[in-house]
Amino acid sequence: MPDSTPDYRGLRLVFAGTPDFAATHLRALVAAGANIVAVYTQPDRPAGRGKKLAPSPVKRVAEAEGLAVLQPPSLRDPEAQRQFAALGADVFVVVAYGLLIPDAVLGAPTYGCINVHASLLPRWRGAAPIQRAIEAGDGESGITIMQMDAGLDTGAMLAKVSCAIAPDETGGSLHDKLAELGPPALLATLTAIAAGTANGEKQDDSQSCYARKLTKQDAQLDWRRPARELERQVRAFNPFPVAFSPLGDTQIRIWLARAMEENPGAPPGTIVDSGANTLGVATGEGILVIDQAQLPGKKPMAMADILRGNPQLFTPGRVFSGILP
Repeated sequence: MPDSTPDYRGLRLVFAGTPDFAATHLRALVAAGANIVAVYTQPDRPAGRGKKLAPSPVKRVAEAEGLAVLQPPSLRDPEAQRQFAALGADVFVVVAYGLLIPDAVLGAPTYGCINVHASLLPRWRGAAPIQRAIEAGDGESGITIMQMDAGLDTGAMLAKVSCAIAPDETGGSLHDKLAELGPPALLATLTAIAAGTANGEKQDDSQSCYARKLTKQDAQLDWRRPARELERQVRAFNPFPVAFSPLGDTQIRIWLARAMEENPGAPPGTIVDSGANTLGVATGEGILVIDQAQLPGKKPMAMADILRGNPQLFTPGRVFSGILP
């Protein structure tokens, strides 16, 4: 006798997403046999030195799988909303799409819209929860599957799964952890929706923080801050947008660093050690030891290798400039 238990394969899904994180979830849905009737992703953007239009990671996956791809610049347009409604979606699955979902779209699918959010809500709402969690020194992160509403990541929580943030965690490594946690949680949530057993938990708004979008200015190091905070900033913005600080006329990008609690005995930003293998910089509290950096036009390298080729650039007593006001 065939199994009559409802599952996600009976749902008409429309998927929306843009970056690699979203592409991982789309691949998982395809591999699981989900019925994906269309894929939304942002319009192609200029990329590379030639600034040629390049498809998003989600578009590449969708086209490789033979899925219909839609790329409206906005879902606020009435014609785009009519086109969406005509798809007859049971569930709209949104993963790092990057465009506003208006009320007309939120209310169109039979079971509404669900979002895979890369944090344990309500802790971090907004565009950059992975980086902000590391920057703030959080001990854990995770995935929340949320029923979308008109607010910014304020909808009822359908599923949560957590993971530890390691002491040496970077934005890139946490991204990869969460990309593995998300697809199983998404499939389990879709199964619950199909079975009519999905129950949402209201968020506690008083516990939320805003994970604002990353900017280049966020990545500039202010050496007056404690070394432990600067270390978290470096890890959070690896691999994007990458922490940096000017040293004279040379902008140094800093990929890996660690904090030391000892008294630097020099003003913030001053190079206090440039031995054969290490570069120590004074901060407001402690010393930041830079382990991997990048010079203009070069690839990221171990600091020991950079020092061997550029000893004059990192003479003790030189001061990193550009301290923010």
